Amino acid sequence: MCFVINFIPDLKNPETMPTIIKSETLEYKTDPNALKEFGLQTLIPRLGTLAGATHFTFDIRKLDPDMYSFPYHYHRNSEEMMMIISGSMTLRTPEGLTVLKTGDLVFFETGETGAHQFYNHDSVACVYLDIRSTIGIDVAEYPDSGKINILPAREIYEKNSQVAYNKGEEHVKKIWEKLGKE
Repeated sequence: MCFVINFIPDLKNPETMPTIIKSETLEYKTDPNALKEFGLQTLIPRLGTLAGATHFTFDIRKLDPDMYSFPYHYHRNSEEMMMIISGSMTLRTPEGLTVLKTGDLVFFETGETGAHQFYNHDSVACVYLDIRSTIGIDVAEYPDSGKINILPAREIYEKNSQVAYNKGEEHVKKIWEKLGKE
C-alpha cells in the first residue's frame, strides 16, 4: 500500500514553507584533521544544519578516486542510509566487499551488523546522499582501532579502557561526610 501526502504550504505563515537548499551556495570541504587516505568531502554548510533538522542528519558527500570515506564503524543508536548519486565505490561490511553504483541505495542498521566503510575504486568521484537518524546521543564504534565516539559531542575514547560501573565509587560515604562538614 502506498500513501502520497501533498504538502500545501500556508502562504500566510512562512514558517510552514519547505526548506530549499540551492546547490550553487554550497562547496565541498575535506576535514582538515583527516589522514591523507580519508578524502571524504562534505558539502559545507552541512545540509541538515541548514534545514534545521532535529531528528536526522543529511549531507551530500563526494569521495575522490583511491580514497577511503572514514574509519570502519557502526552506530549503536543511529540508522544510516546512503544513495549513490553518481559514480561508484566499494562498500566494506562484516559480510565482505560489495560494489555500489549510481542509483544504489544501502541501509545500515544499528549495531555491529551495520558496520561500514567506503573506498572509491573508480577513476571518477563518487557522489552520494548520506542520511542518519539523530535521536539523542549515539555511540559510534571503530572495530579496526578499538575506539568509541560519543556523538554529537565527538568525544573519542579507546574502548579497551572500559571500567566496571562501581570503580572509584568505594568512598561515597567519605564524600558525603565531607559535604556535610562544609
